[in-house]
Amino acid sequence: MAVENYSAEVELQEAIQQLRNQGVRITPQRQAVLAYLIEADTHPTADEIYKALSPNFESMSVATIYNNLKVFKESGLVTELTYGDAASRYDFDTANHYHVICTSCGKITDFQYPRLDEVEQIAQHLSGHKITHHRMEIYGICPECAKKEER
Repeated sequence: MAVENYSAEVELQEAIQQLRNQGVRITPQRQAVLAYLIEADTHPTADEIYKALSPNFESMSVATIYNNLKVFKESGLVTELTYGDAASRYDFDTANHYHVICTSCGKITDFQYPRLDEVEQIAQHLSGHKITHHRMEIYGICPECAKKEER
């Protein structure tokens, strides 16, 4: 657990430095949103971040959260995940990875599968397109929802 806390703190300090290098002012609210995103593995929505942080910041609004998420996205620190009509979710892990999405509760789980990286090369070769990126989504029922359905 101490290693995870140390790793999160290092990631936070590196992200803050990246923002400073881009001329972004670091406010306590901005730092709190960033720390929350780093530690969350749930791909939170802006509303979820607001509900988690607002008790500690009386002046924080949902607009503050959205503005900070926009800054982080433009800085390359977070990825905005949009799936259908649901609210956008935010992911601090911008490395190439994939998501499994629960069709019941909306939970998003990361997974890695390195051989899928070849898809871009194959698509470029076969189609002649200059491929810039790809996104793959897998849908199913998470273990928690499956247990609820069994009852």
